[in-house]
Amino acid sequence: MDHNKLDFSVVLGASMHDMKNSLCMLLQSMETISQSIEQTPQAQSEFAKIHYEVARVNSNLLQVLALYREHNTQLPLNIEEHFLDDLVDELLAKNELYITNKNIDVSCDIEQDLAWFFDADLIANLLNDILINALKYTASKILISAHQQNDKLVIEIHDNGEGYPESMLEKANNEMSAALISQGRTGLGIYFANLIASAHVNKETKGHIALANDGRLGGSKFTLVLP
Repeated sequence: MDHNKLDFSVVLGASMHDMKNSLCMLLQSMETISQSIEQTPQAQSEFAKIHYEVARVNSNLLQVLALYREHNTQLPLNIEEHFLDDLVDELLAKNELYITNKNIDVSCDIEQDLAWFFDADLIANLLNDILINALKYTASKILISAHQQNDKLVIEIHDNGEGYPESMLEKANNEMSAALISQGRTGLGIYFANLIASAHVNKETKGHIALANDGRLGGSKFTLVLP
């Protein structure tokens, strides 16, 4: 065995991690600049678009890193108790620039004092990816809800867009396939969501996701259920 030969997968993983850190710093800098300078409406719109695309790339990198870790070892979980209103507040804060610029009406329906045990980083990244896509495809409104049902946590993201393509609805709960990833909306994100949800296990019950077009706002509905 040649110990001097580089393992390309290790190099790729380290590179993606470094790029992810750089993108996080770029997002923070963009938010600071946006708050400190005056911009024309056109400049604000372009700035929001750039922020959105950087956030989307950062989300994709986080997904690929998680898949890389899952493929090489085992998906690491850091299970602790977290309040859902705090999780959602952070989610909205990350996307405030785009939400404000595009005049998207985002409302929340969170059960009072609701807390649950899960890996906050993984769940936050999962929901952020779904929200980013909802922001792109909604007509004007998004609803984020969280409640307890049958001793499980149910989180939903609704929009009033045109809904998920039928091909995505059919493949959403199957293994990742080229057909699913090729869907422009959330292909890899849906596989990532399945992976993260099923990694959360309590008393032999796994978490799961569901996609539907019967949302409370008339468009798509993404559902995450954690045991």
